[in-house]
Amino acid sequence: MIKQILGKLPRKPSKSSSSNGSNHNEVSPLNSNSNSYGVTNSSNNSKGLGNTGKIMLNSTSSGTSQVTSNGNHVPVKPNQGKKTVRLNGQVGPSVMNPVLSYEVLPSFRDVPSAEKQNLLIRKLQMCCVLFDFGDPTKNLKEKDVKRQTLLELVDYISAVNSKFNEVTMQELTKMVAANLFRTLPSFNHDNGLLDMFDPEEDEPTMEPSWPHLQVVYELLLRFVASSETDAKLAKRYIDHSFVLKLLELFDSEDQREREYLKTILHQVYGKFMVHRPFIRKAINNIFYRFIFETEKHRGIAELLEILGSIINGFALPLKEEHKLFLVRALIPLHKPKCVAMYHHQLMYCITQFVEKDFKLADTVIRGLLKYWPVTNSGKEVMFLGELEEVLEATQAAEFQRCMVPLFRQIGRCLNSSHFQVAERALFLWNNGHIINLIIQNRKVILHIIFPLLEKNTRGHWNQAVQSLTLNVRKIFSDADQALFDECLEKFQEDEINNKETQERRELTWKRLEDVAASNFVSNEAVLVSRYASSVVIANSAN
Repeated sequence: MIKQILGKLPRKPSKSSSSNGSNHNEVSPLNSNSNSYGVTNSSNNSKGLGNTGKIMLNSTSSGTSQVTSNGNHVPVKPNQGKKTVRLNGQVGPSVMNPVLSYEVLPSFRDVPSAEKQNLLIRKLQMCCVLFDFGDPTKNLKEKDVKRQTLLELVDYISAVNSKFNEVTMQELTKMVAANLFRTLPSFNHDNGLLDMFDPEEDEPTMEPSWPHLQVVYELLLRFVASSETDAKLAKRYIDHSFVLKLLELFDSEDQREREYLKTILHQVYGKFMVHRPFIRKAINNIFYRFIFETEKHRGIAELLEILGSIINGFALPLKEEHKLFLVRALIPLHKPKCVAMYHHQLMYCITQFVEKDFKLADTVIRGLLKYWPVTNSGKEVMFLGELEEVLEATQAAEFQRCMVPLFRQIGRCLNSSHFQVAERALFLWNNGHIINLIIQNRKVILHIIFPLLEKNTRGHWNQAVQSLTLNVRKIFSDADQALFDECLEKFQEDEINNKETQERRELTWKRLEDVAASNFVSNEAVLVSRYASSVVIANSAN
């Protein structure tokens, strides 16, 4: 009897069932300090959204939920009928039930203004689902639906006229992270294929999922650049972790992706002032690893392009931090063999520093001389071009500090057997500012390079180099004929002395050979005096 009465009483739900129910039907808590960009559900139940198909969304709990046409969440048993969707070999942060249809949600134009916020969240969550672009025949309809939804989100973000709230920012950054942040292929780093890659001849690898990635990048760009994005609120979600993951993507092989990343990071740097020191430090670390460890990275040119704009905005006087960045990161970037891939952007950054503070010219020039190539003629031509840009911004005092080692190196280039190196070095005398610096210090410089100029005029194999050398000789003779004649006379004396020294050396060797030939059967040592004309025979017994 008692059992029958107790059986009719309502039972208290168990903890497990209670927790499962809450995971499916309650709003996920918003953590403003979270650094995780996984995809979670938010139960923004919408009304009056029309008859649409069921959408399968990801959940951080052990179960998942379906969003039905009326916006209600219906619990689904975990791992029932799920299919993990992969992108580029990586497991995506969300899954899609192949049984359910993946259909487009209603347009923002078709719902009341009060429901647009809920619809925005649902569309953002819908776009967290990833598809396999390795197989172009799979999920064609779903891929097109997602792309159209992303395009609609881009239009909505661009046209919005009210501040984005925290829920929107959280869901948008999660959607961006789910689509963009992935492990890039590493075969170039492992097998050294980057060394064989020629950006001018070889076709770069294109990202197969670019039809979706491009729209996601555009959405992120418009969100960051929007005047409706409150930087103080958005920095909770576009935080250090988010910025680091963006920087990691600069190693992508797809040039189109790196261009978007460059623009977005520049916008982030401009909008989030609190992140500026961190961004500069993170870029420094990428450079250090590239210079001193791997010498392999696809995005150095784009990062330098961003830094060129940043350096241009540095306030004067320059901070010590910025000068250390020049010495420790920018100047050593001349060392890697693949410097040609980013030299134009590097040269711009270097010249920006010299134009900001002309006293840095001596540091830059000595840094160039430190990393000056020995056997790479193409790299030498690039260095000479950069040297001209730096000298054009150099003042007389800084020029005098480094002119002796500088023109010893230029002299070696003048006398190079590679005609392009010699020609590019001679082109320095076409620059009016550099000529003025040289003429002001001609008494030091002409003594260094005059012997090399004379060797060019007498014996260089290239006719163009000989002609340019004669023009340079004429510039010096017109500027100071007495000094020119003095250098010519000293060169002729040195030439006679060198000839006499060479003749004495050859005569000494000849005598040594004769003595060795006459005593080849004996055990006597032969001692040749350095200055005496006779050969002294020293008995080995003594």
